[in-house]
Amino acid sequence: MQGEEIQVNCIVQHGKKNAFKWPAKRIVFTTLSEIKFKNFCFTPICHLPIYFCFLLPFYRRAHFLHGPYPATHFGPKACILPNPTSVMHIQDPASQRLTWTNPPSNVLVIRKIHDESLVEPFKELCRYLVEQLMVYVERRVVEDGTLKDDELFGSICNQLCTFREGFDDISDCIDLIICLGGDGTLLYASSLFQGSVPPVMAFHLGSLGFLTPFKFESYKTEVAKVLEGNAAITLRSRLKVKVVKAAVQQPHEEEEEGEEEGVLNEVVVDRGPSSYLSNVDLYLNGRLITSVQGDGVIVSTPTGSTAYAAAAGASMIHPNVPAIMVTPICPHSLSFRPIVVPAGVELMITLSPDARNTAWVSFDGRKRQEIQHGDCIKITASCYPVPSICCHDLVYDWFESLAQCLHWNVRKRQAGLAQPSDSSDTEN
Repeated sequence: MQGEEIQVNCIVQHGKKNAFKWPAKRIVFTTLSEIKFKNFCFTPICHLPIYFCFLLPFYRRAHFLHGPYPATHFGPKACILPNPTSVMHIQDPASQRLTWTNPPSNVLVIRKIHDESLVEPFKELCRYLVEQLMVYVERRVVEDGTLKDDELFGSICNQLCTFREGFDDISDCIDLIICLGGDGTLLYASSLFQGSVPPVMAFHLGSLGFLTPFKFESYKTEVAKVLEGNAAITLRSRLKVKVVKAAVQQPHEEEEEGEEEGVLNEVVVDRGPSSYLSNVDLYLNGRLITSVQGDGVIVSTPTGSTAYAAAAGASMIHPNVPAIMVTPICPHSLSFRPIVVPAGVELMITLSPDARNTAWVSFDGRKRQEIQHGDCIKITASCYPVPSICCHDLVYDWFESLAQCLHWNVRKRQAGLAQPSDSSDTEN
Protein backbone atom coordinates (compact mmCIF):
# COMPACT_ATOMS: atom_id res chain seq x y z
CA MET A 1 0.00 0.00 0.00
CA GLN A 2 3.02 2.30 0.15
CA GLY A 3 2.67 5.42 -2.03
CA GLU A 4 -1.10 4.97 -2.40
CA GLU A 5 -3.93 6.84 -0.78
CA ILE A 6 -6.78 5.42 1.26
CA GLN A 7 -10.13 7.00 1.96
CA VAL A 8 -11.45 6.89 5.50
CA ASN A 9 -15.06 7.66 6.36
CA CYS A 10 -15.26 9.17 9.82
CA ILE A 11 -18.45 9.59 11.81
CA VAL A 12 -18.24 12.48 14.25
CA GLN A 13 -20.40 12.86 17.31
CA HIS A 14 -23.05 15.00 15.65
CA GLY A 15 -23.68 12.26 13.06
CA LYS A 16 -22.16 13.77 9.91
CA LYS A 17 -19.61 12.01 7.73
CA ASN A 18 -16.31 13.54 6.66
CA ALA A 19 -14.02 11.94 4.11
CA PHE A 20 -10.26 12.35 4.35
CA LYS A 21 -7.50 11.30 1.97
CA TRP A 22 -4.05 10.66 3.33
CA PRO A 23 -0.91 8.71 2.36
CA ALA A 24 -1.28 5.07 3.26
CA LYS A 25 1.36 5.27 5.98
CA ARG A 26 -0.84 7.48 8.16
CA ILE A 27 -4.45 7.62 9.22
CA VAL A 28 -6.32 10.79 10.07
CA PHE A 29 -9.47 10.58 12.13
CA THR A 30 -11.59 12.90 14.22
CA THR A 31 -14.10 10.42 15.54
CA LEU A 32 -14.77 8.37 18.57
CA SER A 33 -16.08 5.42 16.57
CA GLU A 34 -14.23 2.65 14.78
CA ILE A 35 -12.79 3.05 11.29
CA LYS A 36 -13.23 -0.02 9.10
CA PHE A 37 -10.98 -1.26 6.31
CA LYS A 38 -12.01 -4.28 4.24
CA ASN A 39 -11.28 -7.19 6.59
CA PHE A 40 -10.21 -5.42 9.77
CA CYS A 41 -11.06 -2.37 11.79
CA PHE A 42 -9.26 0.26 13.87
CA THR A 43 -10.77 1.65 17.03
CA PRO A 44 -9.33 4.71 18.83
CA ILE A 45 -7.84 3.79 22.18
CA CYS A 46 -9.34 6.67 24.11
CA HIS A 47 -12.33 8.91 23.59
CA LEU A 48 -11.30 12.57 23.58
CA PRO A 49 -13.80 15.38 24.20
CA ILE A 50 -12.50 17.74 21.50
CA TYR A 51 -12.16 17.49 17.73
CA PHE A 52 -8.67 17.53 16.30
CA CYS A 53 -6.54 15.29 14.12
CA PHE A 54 -4.14 12.58 15.16
CA LEU A 55 -1.32 11.29 12.99
CA LEU A 56 -0.79 7.61 13.67
CA PRO A 57 1.50 5.09 11.95
CA PHE A 58 -0.38 2.66 9.76
CA TYR A 59 0.18 -0.78 11.27
CA ARG A 60 -1.69 -3.88 10.24
CA ARG A 61 -1.28 -6.95 12.37
CA ALA A 62 -1.13 -10.29 10.63
CA HIS A 63 -3.16 -11.98 13.36
CA PHE A 64 -5.72 -10.96 15.98
CA LEU A 65 -6.01 -12.69 19.32
CA HIS A 66 -9.74 -12.04 19.48
CA GLY A 67 -11.71 -14.61 17.56
CA PRO A 68 -14.01 -13.64 14.69
CA TYR A 69 -17.16 -11.89 15.80
CA PRO A 70 -19.88 -14.56 15.65
CA ALA A 71 -22.68 -14.30 13.15
CA THR A 72 -25.88 -12.96 14.69
CA HIS A 73 -28.30 -14.41 12.12
CA PHE A 74 -29.10 -18.12 12.36
CA GLY A 75 -30.85 -19.65 9.39
CA PRO A 76 -33.41 -17.72 7.32
CA LYS A 77 -35.46 -16.13 10.13
CA ALA A 78 -33.66 -16.24 13.50
CA CYS A 79 -31.32 -13.64 14.94
CA ILE A 80 -30.15 -12.17 18.24
CA LEU A 81 -32.38 -9.49 19.69
CA PRO A 82 -30.37 -6.30 18.96
CA ASN A 83 -29.21 -3.81 21.55
CA PRO A 84 -31.08 -0.52 21.89
CA THR A 85 -29.75 2.06 19.42
CA SER A 86 -28.44 4.15 22.30
CA VAL A 87 -26.15 1.34 23.45
CA MET A 88 -22.89 1.35 21.46
CA HIS A 89 -21.01 -1.60 22.89
CA ILE A 90 -20.67 -5.32 22.25
CA GLN A 91 -23.63 -7.19 23.64
CA ASP A 92 -23.21 -9.05 26.91
CA PRO A 93 -23.62 -12.80 26.25
CA ALA A 94 -25.91 -13.03 29.27
CA SER A 95 -28.36 -10.65 27.58
CA GLN A 96 -28.45 -12.42 24.21
CA ARG A 97 -32.01 -13.40 23.37
CA LEU A 98 -33.43 -15.18 20.34
CA THR A 99 -35.88 -13.31 18.14
CA TRP A 100 -37.54 -13.98 14.79
CA THR A 101 -37.51 -11.61 11.83
CA ASN A 102 -40.55 -13.54 10.53
CA PRO A 103 -42.60 -16.28 12.18
CA PRO A 104 -40.77 -19.62 11.82
CA SER A 105 -42.41 -22.02 9.39
CA ASN A 106 -39.94 -24.90 8.84
CA VAL A 107 -38.59 -27.09 11.63
CA LEU A 108 -36.10 -29.95 11.40
CA VAL A 109 -36.60 -32.84 13.83
CA ILE A 110 -33.54 -35.04 14.36
CA ARG A 111 -33.75 -38.14 16.51
CA LYS A 112 -31.28 -40.80 17.51
CA ILE A 113 -31.44 -43.67 15.02
CA HIS A 114 -31.87 -47.32 16.10
CA ASP A 115 -33.28 -46.38 19.51
CA GLU A 116 -36.79 -47.79 19.94
CA SER A 117 -37.35 -45.77 23.11
CA LEU A 118 -37.44 -42.59 20.99
CA VAL A 119 -40.12 -43.76 18.55
CA GLU A 120 -43.09 -42.70 20.68
CA PRO A 121 -41.64 -39.27 21.64
CA PHE A 122 -40.84 -38.69 17.95
CA LYS A 123 -44.41 -39.52 16.91
CA GLU A 124 -45.89 -37.32 19.61
CA LEU A 125 -43.69 -34.37 18.71
CA CYS A 126 -44.42 -34.67 14.98
CA ARG A 127 -48.18 -34.79 15.61
CA TYR A 128 -47.89 -31.57 17.57
CA LEU A 129 -45.64 -29.75 15.08
CA VAL A 130 -47.42 -30.59 11.81
CA GLU A 131 -50.47 -28.67 13.00
CA GLN A 132 -48.61 -25.37 12.71
CA LEU A 133 -45.26 -25.94 10.94
CA MET A 134 -43.67 -27.73 8.00
CA VAL A 135 -41.69 -30.60 9.53
CA TYR A 136 -38.47 -31.95 7.96
CA VAL A 137 -36.99 -35.33 8.92
CA GLU A 138 -34.36 -37.65 7.49
CA ARG A 139 -35.61 -40.19 4.99
CA ARG A 140 -34.05 -43.07 6.92
CA VAL A 141 -36.13 -42.06 9.96
CA VAL A 142 -39.39 -42.31 8.01
CA GLU A 143 -38.28 -45.63 6.49
CA ASP A 144 -37.94 -47.11 9.97
CA GLY A 145 -40.01 -50.28 10.14
CA THR A 146 -41.63 -49.25 13.41
CA LEU A 147 -43.10 -46.13 11.81
CA LYS A 148 -44.16 -47.92 8.63
CA ASP A 149 -46.18 -50.47 10.59
CA ASP A 150 -48.07 -47.78 12.48
CA GLU A 151 -51.25 -47.15 10.48
CA LEU A 152 -52.34 -44.28 12.74
CA PHE A 153 -49.07 -42.44 12.09
CA GLY A 154 -49.25 -43.01 8.33
CA SER A 155 -51.22 -39.83 7.68
CA ILE A 156 -48.62 -37.84 9.62
CA CYS A 157 -45.77 -39.40 7.62
CA ASN A 158 -47.36 -38.20 4.40
CA GLN A 159 -47.12 -34.62 5.66
CA LEU A 160 -43.42 -34.81 6.54
CA CYS A 161 -40.70 -33.47 4.23
CA THR A 162 -37.73 -35.79 3.92
CA PHE A 163 -34.09 -35.29 2.97
CA ARG A 164 -30.92 -37.35 2.65
CA GLU A 165 -27.63 -36.33 4.22
CA GLY A 166 -25.04 -35.50 1.58
CA PHE A 167 -27.61 -35.28 -1.23
CA ASP A 168 -30.17 -32.64 -0.26
CA ASP A 169 -29.21 -29.14 0.88
CA ILE A 170 -31.66 -27.85 3.48
CA SER A 171 -29.44 -25.14 4.99
CA ASP A 172 -31.48 -22.28 3.50
CA CYS A 173 -34.94 -23.45 4.49
CA ILE A 174 -34.73 -24.61 8.12
CA ASP A 175 -35.77 -22.10 10.78
CA LEU A 176 -35.47 -24.26 13.91
CA ILE A 177 -33.83 -27.58 14.82
CA ILE A 178 -35.27 -29.88 17.49
CA CYS A 179 -33.07 -32.76 18.66
CA LEU A 180 -34.34 -35.90 20.40
CA GLY A 181 -31.45 -37.87 21.86
CA GLY A 182 -28.14 -37.16 23.52
CA ASP A 183 -25.07 -35.06 22.86
CA GLY A 184 -24.20 -37.04 19.74
CA THR A 185 -27.52 -36.05 18.18
CA LEU A 186 -26.69 -32.37 18.61
CA LEU A 187 -23.20 -32.93 17.17
CA TYR A 188 -24.79 -34.58 14.15
CA ALA A 189 -27.16 -31.63 13.73
CA SER A 190 -24.17 -29.28 13.77
CA SER A 191 -22.45 -31.29 11.02
CA LEU A 192 -25.46 -30.81 8.70
CA PHE A 193 -24.95 -27.02 8.70
CA GLN A 194 -21.39 -26.01 7.86
CA GLY A 195 -22.38 -22.35 7.51
CA SER A 196 -25.10 -20.56 9.43
CA VAL A 197 -26.81 -22.87 11.92
CA PRO A 198 -30.49 -22.41 12.86
CA PRO A 199 -31.34 -22.28 16.57
CA VAL A 200 -31.10 -25.71 18.21
CA MET A 201 -33.49 -26.96 20.88
CA ALA A 202 -32.22 -30.22 22.39
CA PHE A 203 -34.34 -32.60 24.49
CA HIS A 204 -32.57 -34.98 26.84
CA LEU A 205 -33.49 -38.47 25.65
CA GLY A 206 -29.99 -39.97 25.46
CA SER A 207 -27.43 -41.39 27.85
CA LEU A 208 -25.39 -38.34 28.95
CA GLY A 209 -27.21 -35.19 27.91
CA PHE A 210 -24.63 -32.53 28.80
CA LEU A 211 -25.73 -30.41 25.83
CA THR A 212 -29.44 -31.26 26.04
CA PRO A 213 -31.06 -29.23 28.85
CA PHE A 214 -34.77 -29.71 28.05
CA LYS A 215 -37.04 -32.40 29.49
CA PHE A 216 -39.45 -33.94 27.00
CA GLU A 217 -42.33 -34.09 29.48
CA SER A 218 -42.95 -30.35 29.00
CA TYR A 219 -42.18 -30.16 25.27
CA LYS A 220 -45.40 -28.34 24.29
CA THR A 221 -44.80 -25.48 26.71
CA GLU A 222 -41.10 -25.19 25.87
CA VAL A 223 -41.57 -25.29 22.09
CA ALA A 224 -44.32 -22.68 22.29
CA LYS A 225 -42.00 -20.34 24.22
CA VAL A 226 -39.26 -20.71 21.62
CA LEU A 227 -41.63 -20.06 18.72
CA GLU A 228 -42.78 -16.86 20.42
CA GLY A 229 -39.15 -15.64 20.65
CA ASN A 230 -37.09 -14.00 23.40
CA ALA A 231 -35.51 -17.29 24.52
CA ALA A 232 -32.04 -17.22 26.07
CA ILE A 233 -29.34 -18.73 23.85
CA THR A 234 -25.75 -19.84 24.20
CA LEU A 235 -23.55 -19.26 21.16
CA ARG A 236 -21.37 -22.37 21.13
CA SER A 237 -18.29 -21.55 19.09
CA ARG A 238 -17.06 -23.97 16.45
CA LEU A 239 -13.69 -24.61 14.85
CA LYS A 240 -13.04 -24.21 11.14
CA VAL A 241 -10.73 -27.03 10.05
CA LYS A 242 -9.09 -27.65 6.71
CA VAL A 243 -6.78 -30.53 5.75
CA VAL A 244 -4.21 -29.51 3.13
CA LYS A 245 -2.75 -32.47 1.26
CA ALA A 246 0.80 -32.26 -0.03
CA ALA A 247 1.47 -32.57 -3.77
CA VAL A 248 2.66 -36.11 -4.39
CA GLN A 249 2.46 -36.37 -8.18
CA GLN A 250 4.80 -33.70 -9.52
CA PRO A 251 7.09 -31.24 -7.70
CA HIS A 252 5.46 -28.23 -9.39
CA GLU A 253 1.92 -29.23 -8.41
CA GLU A 254 0.16 -27.13 -5.81
CA GLU A 255 -1.12 -28.42 -2.50
CA GLU A 256 -4.63 -29.82 -2.54
CA GLU A 257 -6.93 -28.13 -0.04
CA GLY A 258 -9.77 -30.19 1.37
CA GLU A 259 -13.20 -28.96 2.32
CA GLU A 260 -13.63 -26.91 5.46
CA GLU A 261 -15.23 -28.72 8.37
CA GLY A 262 -17.19 -27.02 11.14
CA VAL A 263 -16.35 -28.73 14.42
CA LEU A 264 -18.37 -28.23 17.60
CA ASN A 265 -16.45 -30.43 20.04
CA GLU A 266 -12.92 -31.28 18.99
CA VAL A 267 -10.38 -32.16 16.34
CA VAL A 268 -8.46 -35.29 17.33
CA VAL A 269 -5.10 -36.22 15.81
CA ASP A 270 -3.91 -39.64 16.98
CA ARG A 271 -1.62 -42.51 16.03
CA GLY A 272 -4.42 -44.66 14.66
CA PRO A 273 -3.75 -48.42 14.51
CA SER A 274 0.04 -48.00 14.71
CA SER A 275 1.93 -49.16 17.79
CA TYR A 276 4.45 -46.30 17.47
CA LEU A 277 4.20 -42.98 19.25
CA SER A 278 2.41 -40.22 17.42
CA ASN A 279 4.90 -37.44 16.64
CA VAL A 280 3.35 -34.21 15.35
CA ASP A 281 4.47 -30.58 15.31
CA LEU A 282 2.18 -27.85 16.61
CA TYR A 283 2.38 -24.37 15.04
CA LEU A 284 0.69 -21.21 16.32
CA ASN A 285 0.36 -18.33 13.85
CA GLY A 286 3.03 -19.92 11.67
CA ARG A 287 5.59 -20.49 14.44
CA LEU A 288 6.58 -23.87 15.80
CA ILE A 289 5.45 -24.07 19.42
CA THR A 290 6.19 -27.66 20.36
CA SER A 291 6.20 -31.27 19.23
CA VAL A 292 3.64 -33.67 20.64
CA GLN A 293 4.93 -37.18 21.27
CA GLY A 294 2.36 -39.57 22.66
CA ASP A 295 -0.96 -40.99 21.59
CA GLY A 296 -2.01 -37.73 19.94
CA VAL A 297 -3.42 -34.27 20.56
CA ILE A 298 -6.92 -32.82 21.01
CA VAL A 299 -7.84 -29.32 19.81
CA SER A 300 -11.20 -28.47 21.30
CA THR A 301 -13.70 -25.67 21.67
CA PRO A 302 -14.97 -24.61 25.11
CA THR A 303 -17.98 -26.85 24.44
CA GLY A 304 -15.64 -29.76 23.70
CA SER A 305 -13.62 -29.12 26.86
CA THR A 306 -16.15 -31.23 28.79
CA ALA A 307 -15.88 -34.14 26.33
CA TYR A 308 -12.73 -36.03 25.24
CA ALA A 309 -10.49 -33.23 26.52
CA ALA A 310 -11.90 -33.56 30.04
CA ALA A 311 -11.16 -37.30 29.96
CA ALA A 312 -7.57 -36.45 28.95
CA GLY A 313 -7.09 -34.16 31.96
CA ALA A 314 -8.04 -30.74 30.57
CA SER A 315 -9.88 -28.01 32.42
CA MET A 316 -13.54 -27.39 31.68
CA ILE A 317 -14.29 -24.03 30.03
CA HIS A 318 -17.64 -22.26 29.89
CA PRO A 319 -18.89 -22.08 26.27
CA ASN A 320 -18.97 -18.27 26.31
CA VAL A 321 -15.22 -17.99 26.93
CA PRO A 322 -13.50 -17.20 23.59
CA ALA A 323 -10.69 -19.74 23.61
CA ILE A 324 -9.23 -22.86 22.01
CA MET A 325 -7.88 -25.68 24.16
CA VAL A 326 -4.93 -27.89 23.20
CA THR A 327 -4.71 -31.16 25.15
CA PRO A 328 -2.13 -33.92 24.63
CA ILE A 329 -3.29 -37.54 24.74
CA CYS A 330 -1.03 -39.60 27.01
CA PRO A 331 2.08 -37.47 26.27
CA HIS A 332 5.48 -39.06 26.80
CA SER A 333 6.42 -36.14 29.05
CA LEU A 334 5.64 -35.38 32.68
CA SER A 335 5.50 -31.62 32.06
CA PHE A 336 3.18 -31.41 29.05
CA ARG A 337 -0.02 -29.93 30.45
CA PRO A 338 -3.12 -28.82 28.51
CA ILE A 339 -3.03 -25.18 27.41
CA VAL A 340 -5.66 -22.58 26.52
CA VAL A 341 -4.91 -20.15 23.67
CA PRO A 342 -6.87 -17.12 22.39
CA ALA A 343 -9.67 -17.81 19.95
CA GLY A 344 -8.10 -15.62 17.25
CA VAL A 345 -4.95 -17.66 16.64
CA GLU A 346 -4.38 -20.09 13.77
CA LEU A 347 -3.17 -23.53 14.76
CA MET A 348 -1.45 -25.88 12.34
CA ILE A 349 -0.57 -29.52 12.94
CA THR A 350 1.85 -31.49 10.76
CA LEU A 351 3.76 -34.74 11.05
CA SER A 352 7.24 -34.24 12.45
CA PRO A 353 10.02 -34.93 9.92
CA ASP A 354 11.29 -37.82 12.06
CA ALA A 355 7.85 -39.33 12.72
CA ARG A 356 7.94 -43.11 12.32
CA ASN A 357 4.34 -43.46 11.19
CA THR A 358 1.41 -41.50 9.85
CA ALA A 359 -1.36 -39.94 11.92
CA TRP A 360 -5.14 -39.94 11.75
CA VAL A 361 -7.53 -37.03 12.19
CA SER A 362 -11.25 -36.95 12.97
CA PHE A 363 -13.79 -34.14 13.36
CA ASP A 364 -16.27 -34.62 16.20
CA GLY A 365 -15.62 -38.35 15.80
CA ARG A 366 -16.57 -38.31 12.10
CA LYS A 367 -14.85 -38.33 8.70
CA ARG A 368 -11.68 -39.98 9.95
CA GLN A 369 -8.77 -39.76 7.49
CA GLU A 370 -5.04 -40.44 7.38
CA ILE A 371 -2.40 -37.69 7.50
CA GLN A 372 0.80 -38.29 5.55
CA HIS A 373 4.17 -36.52 5.61
CA GLY A 374 3.76 -33.08 4.04
CA ASP A 375 0.07 -32.79 4.90
CA CYS A 376 -1.08 -30.18 7.38
CA ILE A 377 -4.21 -29.47 9.41
CA LYS A 378 -5.19 -25.80 9.72
CA ILE A 379 -7.51 -24.87 12.59
CA THR A 380 -9.10 -21.49 13.30
CA ALA A 381 -12.22 -20.27 15.08
CA SER A 382 -15.35 -20.24 12.93
CA CYS A 383 -17.67 -17.24 12.71
CA TYR A 384 -20.68 -19.59 12.59
CA PRO A 385 -21.51 -20.75 16.13
CA VAL A 386 -24.24 -23.16 17.13
CA PRO A 387 -27.02 -21.14 18.81
CA SER A 388 -28.12 -23.52 21.54
CA ILE A 389 -31.38 -22.54 23.24
CA CYS A 390 -31.11 -22.46 27.04
CA CYS A 391 -33.63 -24.04 29.37
CA HIS A 392 -32.97 -21.46 32.12
CA ASP A 393 -29.91 -19.32 31.36
CA LEU A 394 -26.43 -19.93 29.99
CA VAL A 395 -24.73 -19.98 33.41
CA TYR A 396 -27.22 -22.10 35.35
CA ASP A 397 -27.60 -24.64 32.53
CA TRP A 398 -23.84 -25.22 32.36
CA PHE A 399 -23.35 -25.77 36.09
CA GLU A 400 -26.47 -27.92 36.20
CA SER A 401 -24.96 -30.13 33.48
CA LEU A 402 -21.67 -30.34 35.38
CA ALA A 403 -23.47 -31.49 38.49
CA GLN A 404 -26.06 -33.81 36.94
CA CYS A 405 -24.05 -35.36 34.08
CA LEU A 406 -20.43 -35.30 35.25
CA HIS A 407 -21.12 -35.26 39.02
CA TRP A 408 -18.66 -32.41 39.37
CA ASN A 409 -17.30 -32.05 42.93
CA VAL A 410 -19.67 -34.63 44.34
CA ARG A 411 -18.43 -36.13 47.60
CA LYS A 412 -19.70 -37.06 51.01
CA ARG A 413 -19.96 -33.95 53.18
CA GLN A 414 -17.56 -33.61 56.06
CA ALA A 415 -19.29 -33.54 59.43
CA GLY A 416 -18.97 -30.42 61.54
CA LEU A 417 -17.08 -30.30 64.80
CA ALA A 418 -18.96 -31.56 67.83
CA GLN A 419 -20.03 -28.81 70.21
CA PRO A 420 -18.34 -28.90 73.63
CA SER A 421 -20.55 -30.01 76.48
CA ASP A 422 -21.80 -27.34 78.92
CA SER A 423 -22.12 -29.79 81.81
CA SER A 424 -19.80 -29.26 84.74
CA ASP A 425 -18.67 -31.56 87.50
CA THR A 426 -20.94 -31.58 90.48
CA GLU A 427 -19.46 -31.28 93.93
CA ASN A 428 -20.03 -34.08 96.35
